[in-house]
Amino acid sequence: MRIKNPWAQNPWFESVAVAQERARKRLPQPVYGALVGGSERGQTLSENETAFRELGFAPHVAGQQAERSTQTRVLGEDVSLPVLISPTGVQAVHPDGEVAVARAAAARGTLMGLSNFASRSVEEVAAAAPRTLFQMYWTGERDVMVQRMERARQAGVSGLIATLDWSFSIGRDWGSPEIPERVDLRTMLRQAPHVLRRPRWLAAFARNGGFPDLTAPNLAPPGGPSPTFFGAYYEWMTTPPPSWDDVAWMVEQWAQLGGGTFVLKGVCRVDDARRAVDAGVSALSVSNHGGNNLDGTPAAIRMVKPVADSVGDQVEVLMDGGIRRGSDVVKAVALGARAVLIGRAYLWGLAANGQAGVENVLDILRGGIDSALMALGLSSVEELRSEHLLVPDGFHRVLGDR
Repeated sequence: MRIKNPWAQNPWFESVAVAQERARKRLPQPVYGALVGGSERGQTLSENETAFRELGFAPHVAGQQAERSTQTRVLGEDVSLPVLISPTGVQAVHPDGEVAVARAAAARGTLMGLSNFASRSVEEVAAAAPRTLFQMYWTGERDVMVQRMERARQAGVSGLIATLDWSFSIGRDWGSPEIPERVDLRTMLRQAPHVLRRPRWLAAFARNGGFPDLTAPNLAPPGGPSPTFFGAYYEWMTTPPPSWDDVAWMVEQWAQLGGGTFVLKGVCRVDDARRAVDAGVSALSVSNHGGNNLDGTPAAIRMVKPVADSVGDQVEVLMDGGIRRGSDVVKAVALGARAVLIGRAYLWGLAANGQAGVENVLDILRGGIDSALMALGLSSVEELRSEHLLVPDGFHRVLGDR
């Protein structure tokens, strides 16, 4: 007689690695492949995670604090843990997409990042999570960018993220998954072998009105239709890259709208960090676009301390790339990051169990942060410093300090 495992259908998971495995089993292969791949050989993607292994701790055996706090203040907001939701593109891993993520962020007391290329509108997401940061790429004419800023501000977002760490270096040695321009009958027939192998994923979308239409509603002109994902992508590719004067212009326009905090995402070099300060940003994020930009860029965690040291307390420093557990968060904060942003980790949680799965991921990270604080004898994340880590010689990468 076969005994059924009582935990087999338990939606809760105990680690981000388990969430990833559940996402792999639930999603059609092309959808899962879009989440896990990095550019070219995937060197930076891999290094983002493995670099954390080189950092160690020296825990205490007694005298730890009975009460500990993971709370901090980031971008002018009190958050329950130093982990923010990084903006990611069309979230077709779950029917509720960005709205489910926003609700999870609000429920767990942190900030939501919403992408230019999101599948849900800024109005929907800001209603679900009032503390939403709207992400913009440098795409389109200046008057169009201002329109998008105004719309985000009217929706009630609390800040802007300008993401510039992208050079369209997207070729993958193992092949890139196909992203259709629209989900029509021909596309469904072509993708049927993949989709039919994942009946639960298919049923979830069927119960919610069908597949996403792969448009970018936040890039729609006033009163006009949303562009397709590839239409929006073409606009982005054909817009001349921004200068530092353009960055300063974005900061100025956002300030004139009363928009509050302005985060520049994608900083790797200390000279760029200093120029970002000169441009007037209120925060910057050390990032290599999760390994999806120029392959061979060092792991983000290796660049945090040099960048943080170069700007001091002039701006807040965030970091994203390779965060998979609470101890990773602690290491980043100890090296000078005010907080981290997560991407793939919460997308796997979303794929595994919707809003509850994203909350599950945030709870995992909070638990790991608390455990590390306890072992280190600290009572708060505010007390973390680089001396709490074992950092091998040559770990940091100082780029552009010449």
